Amino acid sequence: MTEKDKELIAAASEAIKKRYRNDWQEVGAAMRTRDGRIITGVNIDAYLGRMAVCAEAIAIGRSITESGDNGIDTIVAVRHPRPHEEDQNIKVVSPCGSCRELIHDYDPKARVIVPDGPEPSIMSIAELLPNKYWRGKK
Repeated sequence: MTEKDKELIAAASEAIKKRYRNDWQEVGAAMRTRDGRIITGVNIDAYLGRMAVCAEAIAIGRSITESGDNGIDTIVAVRHPRPHEEDQNIKVVSPCGSCRELIHDYDPKARVIVPDGPEPSIMSIAELLPNKYWRGKK
């Protein structure tokens, strides 16, 4: 992992530290666009589960809203522990299946920081989502 990758983890961690609400916001994300900007987001939970939105989707949406689709160089999600959990460290988590689809849709060359033992590592979104579904021809 590079210093830029560690900077993304720190940005995602800071976003969820600021906005953590037990049972509402517990995941933060940060992405670096291909033009070098860092955009963050936190998940939005809801009483109706189908209305919940992942932190990665929020970050991607913010990026597009703020300056258009500049691609995803690297993206990471982190989870804030709940108050009753023994380990209170914020840790990198893998994107869910829906987020893997979304990341791949917006940039099939995106890099994703994932948990890998004591230290996170980098994978391509294509490695995390093999045999991606496509509508029509590529």
